[in-house]
Amino acid sequence: MTNTDRVILHSDMNSFYASVEMMLDPSLQGKPVAVCGSTESRHGIVLAKSIPAKKAGVKTGMVNWEARQRCPNLIVVPPQYDQYMKYSKLAREIYGRYTDLIEPFGMDECWLDVSKSMYGYSTPHELADSIRQSTKDELGLTVSIGISFNKVFAKLGSDMKKPDAITEIPQEHFKELIWPLPADEMIYVGRSTIKKLNYMGYHTIGDVAQADPEVLGRMLGINGLAIWQNANGMDLSRVADMNYTPPIKSIGHGITCVSDLENKEEVWKVILELSQDIGHRLRVHELTAQGVQVMVRGNDLGFQQYQCQLPVRTQLPSEIAAMTYRLFEERYPWNIKVRAVCVRAINLVSKDTPEQYDLFFDNTRHEKLDRIQNAVEDIRERYGKRALTYGSLLGDIKMPDDGRHIVKMPNIMYQ
Repeated sequence: MTNTDRVILHSDMNSFYASVEMMLDPSLQGKPVAVCGSTESRHGIVLAKSIPAKKAGVKTGMVNWEARQRCPNLIVVPPQYDQYMKYSKLAREIYGRYTDLIEPFGMDECWLDVSKSMYGYSTPHELADSIRQSTKDELGLTVSIGISFNKVFAKLGSDMKKPDAITEIPQEHFKELIWPLPADEMIYVGRSTIKKLNYMGYHTIGDVAQADPEVLGRMLGINGLAIWQNANGMDLSRVADMNYTPPIKSIGHGITCVSDLENKEEVWKVILELSQDIGHRLRVHELTAQGVQVMVRGNDLGFQQYQCQLPVRTQLPSEIAAMTYRLFEERYPWNIKVRAVCVRAINLVSKDTPEQYDLFFDNTRHEKLDRIQNAVEDIRERYGKRALTYGSLLGDIKMPDDGRHIVKMPNIMYQ
């Protein structure tokens, strides 16, 4: 199918977290509302804001105290991730009435390919309006929908007019609609990329589209050519089927601690706790890790990242934690205290993939540890994650426990 034949929608739920909170509590309607992480657990930033809060100068990612300075009458509410997941799923069920080609992009956005499923609607705009109205009537939430001939421009369209709006970018008029816009409004053009583009004199999408692709390639690598193609309307990427699950390239778990980690023992406890979740997810997906990676963020908000190969593939949390801690101990300079830690299992392969051990590897011990971990997993499945744990992990290990770790973004794998 060529771009000319395609009808792609991008549906973006407006101020999603804040909108859900206002729908659940109607007394918040029309007021400046911000969904914020906990200041006490050091996640005190704005996650979402209502339209009145936005007009007062509140921005997503702003720290709580600054948001209150911008808007003294700001109403701050804590996040309810279970509710956001619930309404995200309900919205996708509405989309599923129109097509089975639904590709989530986070919790509140989806691409829909309706090229072959117009179902008697005379125009794509009419179909999009049906989705918009159904979402408002049934969920009490509004969406902005972009309509175009590819995914990149459909997403751009959903950002152009908010809230509760539809914007169409037809192929025959995309240059006059899109090219005058700033280049960083296009998906996949982040802060680092836009700095390089602006330095070279490319400020608008039209500037990028009319640039020499070879120059962009030398400046930005393969991403430079992709951006040039997107700016010229050449994006041919397909919308995935709603049941498609992308291959898992890595499995990670990270946390910002409630207070700084001041010594190696405190870091070890956090690494060991994070590795429990990673080992469990490796077993669920029947994968083993060939390497580990650790990202450490200091209290100056800078971060360092290290990785290494494991001597033997594993699913065992104890082995993942031991190698991660060894990596941290050898590489981290300890010139500043640790604010956040992320552990990641990398280079994943199926647990059934054959492996050649070296002559001195104690396979009997490894199999024994694996059987013990299987028993631990069985007990935790029946009685809960905390039914069986390490004694060293009891008490305060400076990790928040507000449930954010159980939230899995739809169709977004941790790369």
